[in-house]
Amino acid sequence: MSGAKGVSLRNAIALIVGLILVWQLLFWFAGDIAMRSPWDTVRYARRMMGTDSFWIHFWESVRAFATALAIAVSVGLFVGIWLGFHRLSGRVMEPMLVAIYSIPKITLYPIVLLAFGIGMSAKIAFGAIHGVIPIALFTINAVRNVRIVLIKTGRVHKLTMTEMARWVLFPAAMPEIFTGFRVGFSLTLIGTLLGEMFAAQRGLGYLLMTAIGLHNVDVIMAVTFLLVLCAASVSTALLAIDHRLHRRV
Repeated sequence: MSGAKGVSLRNAIALIVGLILVWQLLFWFAGDIAMRSPWDTVRYARRMMGTDSFWIHFWESVRAFATALAIAVSVGLFVGIWLGFHRLSGRVMEPMLVAIYSIPKITLYPIVLLAFGIGMSAKIAFGAIHGVIPIALFTINAVRNVRIVLIKTGRVHKLTMTEMARWVLFPAAMPEIFTGFRVGFSLTLIGTLLGEMFAAQRGLGYLLMTAIGLHNVDVIMAVTFLLVLCAASVSTALLAIDHRLHRRV
């Protein structure tokens, strides 16, 4: 087991070193008009994190993302468990969810703006739209794969729908549900940042879009680096938990 962890650690270090080398090569090729070197980006990011304005944008993004993720998870789990448990409803509604999921979400942005206006609510709505359907679809399949003997046992004990979901369906389907949460996490983050780029006056997405408009390469590279670093760290942790849950099955 320790040997496998050592191999995983070496692979992770090799991947990080490789990405830094590719980044440096791209910088040498493109020049400082289009990019900054890894060292310059890290140094500017540290300087930027020492300002109050950065943290105002950062916490604005965190609040919007956390709210959007909570909505996406709550609605996605409710819809997924309902459609997974009621087979007829699932057969009718699942194709509709897949069809909606295939629509480029950016085309829905004008509707979101008309419904929620410019500000926090639009960012939250756009983030939740990105994450709710994948979570629902993963949950539907997870509930369908629950062993029928567990469901029959719950019915024998005359469990209500809420009790069935809490004590039978949710624990048994947890590994696949968590996979949906992991995917929904990434998509909700993307949706929230996109919402900030086009319909906000605060947030990291707004900061990035403003820097693009001003061609401020330092800010563009620093904000992008920090976003990738945060997202990659959380996604790696979620992936490790996901693998552990699936190994227990």
